[in-house]
Amino acid sequence: MKQPSRRRYDPDRRNRIIEAALDVIEIHGIAGATHRRIADAADVPLGSMSYHFNGLEEVFVAAFSLLAETVSAKFVELLDAAKTKDEAREAVVELICGNVWATERNMRLSYELYAYSMRNEAIRAVFVDWMARSRRALERHFSSRTADALDTIIEGATIHNTAQPDTVTREVVRWMVLSLTREEYDIG
Repeated sequence: MKQPSRRRYDPDRRNRIIEAALDVIEIHGIAGATHRRIADAADVPLGSMSYHFNGLEEVFVAAFSLLAETVSAKFVELLDAAKTKDEAREAVVELICGNVWATERNMRLSYELYAYSMRNEAIRAVFVDWMARSRRALERHFSSRTADALDTIIEGATIHNTAQPDTVTREVVRWMVLSLTREEYDIG
């Protein structure tokens, strides 16, 4: 008599799929991220994909949400550690030039997020929420307008430095941050 199959208890399966999706997106991009590739990377049966998610879009939303939460937590931690305006300025410099945000992996995944968010409202919502979290963290030290400007510099300078490393040097970044924050940014 055939033994009834037992379900393998695997409470971390969904999380492994989400983490594996980021790995697959980093390597193959959104266009190359398939159910099969993600399941293989997560070391789960292919059927687990449809058990835990209602399609790839849901996997992508969960994966990019994880990326946003992970990077935001580091972003907030670095800014929360700043006790003075000068320390907050230096934290912004570190966000741009250090390995908190601007790692190769984060930048590859962010480019995929940026591009895909232009075609997908659910992913755009993840992106918008991430920007809002970044700005709230910056607003602990700077005015709302200054936080907006700093967030723009953080994004722009990291993109430039990804394309051509050290295009925007730490000294130039420090000068930009100081220039923006010396007097509160006010355009009426």
